[in-house]
Amino acid sequence: MAAPVILIARSLSPLVPPVHALVAVLPPFTGHNLLRTYLPAGPVAVLAAAAALYLAGVVRQNRLHPRHRWPLVRTGAFLGGVAVTAVAAFSSIGLYDATLFWVHMVQHLLLIMVAASLYAAGSPVALLWRATAGGAHRRIGQALRSRAGRIVGHPVTAFVLYGVLVPITHLTVFVNWAVQNRAVDELEHALFLAIGYLFWRQLFGADPNRYRGQPPIRALLLFLAVPVDTFVGVTLNSANHEIFPALAAIHRTWGMSLVADVRLGGVLMWVGGDTLMMVALVPVAVAWVRREERAAQRFDRELLDYFPAPAGLTGQPTAGFALGTYRPRRHTGRRVPVPGPAAGGTDGEAPGRGG
Repeated sequence: MAAPVILIARSLSPLVPPVHALVAVLPPFTGHNLLRTYLPAGPVAVLAAAAALYLAGVVRQNRLHPRHRWPLVRTGAFLGGVAVTAVAAFSSIGLYDATLFWVHMVQHLLLIMVAASLYAAGSPVALLWRATAGGAHRRIGQALRSRAGRIVGHPVTAFVLYGVLVPITHLTVFVNWAVQNRAVDELEHALFLAIGYLFWRQLFGADPNRYRGQPPIRALLLFLAVPVDTFVGVTLNSANHEIFPALAAIHRTWGMSLVADVRLGGVLMWVGGDTLMMVALVPVAVAWVRREERAAQRFDRELLDYFPAPAGLTGQPTAGFALGTYRPRRHTGRRVPVPGPAAGGTDGEAPGRGG
């Protein structure tokens, strides 16, 4: 299965122009070099502006809705996404991502798995909608309800984009383009954040979404995404030669071999990606259990109307007992009247049909 993809990537290599010192040869990725930074003015300004606009939106939302303040946990999640993005793009990871493929892979996992999920938990679209009023508020609502908004917010759209983006950016000539051209590399980062956000907003956060699924659907979405990471990781780990000419053209003289570098990147995508997906499944599973517990409690309350507990206590320990949320309830004494024979009729006869 992996061999055809490697052959495709190899066949596309003639499309890549030769590297003429497009990537500077960096010193070994050890010691004090681990603390080096890469601070391009444009991306730094964009990230700082995103954090500032989000905080301004929180202030305005709290002013417009003082009784329903914006949750601090959502603000912390969004700022956490900003911090993870800064580490992935501006630390030594961002500096060496065009030199070592496994560092390239670590960066991608941080962006599309960690940072994007934190942005989704921060619910920036919900904040934008609640922090506006008047015409701007109506236009945002119309955009969310529009056909384009429904298509973008659909979970199938998010899954298809994720399933296409990950293989294309790791198994094709796109890797060479990203290594040779910083603009393409920055575009790749933006795609990871944007499509990752569309994927993770199906599971976390409170952004308006017509198609937000119940916990079983969210768990299914995660399970369907796992094979994508596995396929890419196994394919890269099966490489027996350097499949990305741009990395070979750097003429790196230190560190592991080119093939070992690609294989390690594949292992990181395979094991790291699948592990992060399973970690994301934990809150989904907890939400699923709590949903079933609430349904069981509603069913218990309905049964109490017909079958009151003789000792004055009602309810049975369900999933809430395991979660520590179960509390016995006192019966209120409410009774539901049992219909008897209708006036003027006899047992088994319809009203008004007697005699």
